[in-house]
Amino acid sequence: MSAASRFLASKPVLAVLLTLAYALLTIVIYLVHARWFPISVVLFSALFDAVLAAAVMAVVLWLQVPRPFTGFEKVLLVAMWIVGGYAFAITGPTVLDRSLSFYILEKLQQRGGGVREDAVAGIFVSEYMAEFRLVDVRLTEQLEAGTIVIEDGCVKLTPKGDRLASISRFIRTNLLPKHRLLAGEYTDALVDPFANSPKGPMGYECE
Repeated sequence: MSAASRFLASKPVLAVLLTLAYALLTIVIYLVHARWFPISVVLFSALFDAVLAAAVMAVVLWLQVPRPFTGFEKVLLVAMWIVGGYAFAITGPTVLDRSLSFYILEKLQQRGGGVREDAVAGIFVSEYMAEFRLVDVRLTEQLEAGTIVIEDGCVKLTPKGDRLASISRFIRTNLLPKHRLLAGEYTDALVDPFANSPKGPMGYECE
């Protein structure tokens, strides 16, 4: 075996090459899925694409690359790919799909590079909500996740949704920063965002 062949067959190099192949396959599957197939929730579809790519590469790893990896090392490689695919799904298409920060940048660009500061809040209400169909997107996500149901025109929490809301509330109250910079001052306003909400019925509750 030549020196080049021995180099390519070494564990570290082969692991890197297989990981690069996984990354490329994940992107290709995602692009095909996003362009030609129906998608309910961007996050779920991107996770599916990442797991599918990992499954394909696992077959290649076990059937086409019998050496030099042990069975345990192969399992670790596949686990690493799945974790990497999860990171791609979260930090790639999902962030772009959900990010208000990117929306601000795109909106500033659309409006010639800048808007009045006192108009930003109104833009979110009158333009962002409609342009990104925010209510439809978020309700669809929750329906697909099984955290809500819609019955007789009423959006209701499922038991799963109620548990997740309690967990989210606990984390927000106890684990999020209590001195966060907002509009030039440090505040704990987002630790309990409902603290200043109107008390009592609002007229939109389900009967």
